[in-house]
Amino acid sequence: MMKMFLKSKQNELLCYIGSMSLFVTVLFLYDVRTDAIQYGLLLSTVLFLINLTLQFFKFQKRLSEQDYQNIIKNLKEQNGELKSQERIFKQEMSDYYSMWVHQIKTPIAAMHVLQQTLEEEYPEQKYIKEIKLELFKIEQYVEMVLTYLRMGEMSGDLKFEKYSLDAIVRQVIRKYSQMFILRKIHLQYVKTSQCIVTDEKWLQFVLEQVLSNALKYTKDGGMIFIYTEEKENKKCLVIEDSGIGIQAEDLPRVFEKGFTGYNGRADKKSTGIGLYMCKKIMERLNHQIWIESEVDKGTKVYLDLAREEWTIE
Repeated sequence: MMKMFLKSKQNELLCYIGSMSLFVTVLFLYDVRTDAIQYGLLLSTVLFLINLTLQFFKFQKRLSEQDYQNIIKNLKEQNGELKSQERIFKQEMSDYYSMWVHQIKTPIAAMHVLQQTLEEEYPEQKYIKEIKLELFKIEQYVEMVLTYLRMGEMSGDLKFEKYSLDAIVRQVIRKYSQMFILRKIHLQYVKTSQCIVTDEKWLQFVLEQVLSNALKYTKDGGMIFIYTEEKENKKCLVIEDSGIGIQAEDLPRVFEKGFTGYNGRADKKSTGIGLYMCKKIMERLNHQIWIESEVDKGTKVYLDLAREEWTIE
């Protein structure tokens, strides 16, 4: 930095040296005492060096600020480039998985045909039941992937209207009816007679995920209940199961992305993404969701759907 400064002050240094040389020569020719000339030269040099030092500090500060600004500029450019690369990567991943979802539907449809053929030819075979269950799970996972991809653009996809809550619940129950039958799980559904303001498609996905979890963790021959309950002055939809329950230490984290808890680790198939998606979707819908559970006694999932409510006459 010093070299840069001295180079920038090269003309001033030469001018000073030249001026002092001329000054000393003139005084010497006029027969001025040598000690007086030396004293004047010393004072001039000290003042010049003080001024030069002050200029150096200003130069250093200005250079530091310039460097700082350059660093900030470079960081902003790098950050912008990284964000651009991230957007491109996310879009490519979204395009890829969207294509994958649509492509996988073809072999799934073919598997349905094969399953139906096997069911007709070998109606007594027990493995047909397992094929149907696993095929249903595949369809669920494919739908989850597609919904997860759409969540990023969910705000522009929302359409709030007045819906019958019973109509939405019945659609979900109908979708899982085969699983209830195949697993011999009993359903007790109490009509709500409520209308809610929501987005039907997104709320239906949440209900499907909750019911899917209830079925997953309820043993064959168990019970699932769907009803409304007053909770903290709120009329909530409740989906309750008689399943294995959730450990108390896991309850605060069940909505975290990727968290599977003790049950998920025991199941070895849980992704820890379903409830995370439910929580995010419910927040976007301006609804609430929470869970109460006891190990070996079952789980209750509460959905507060209140935005604006009407009662069906």
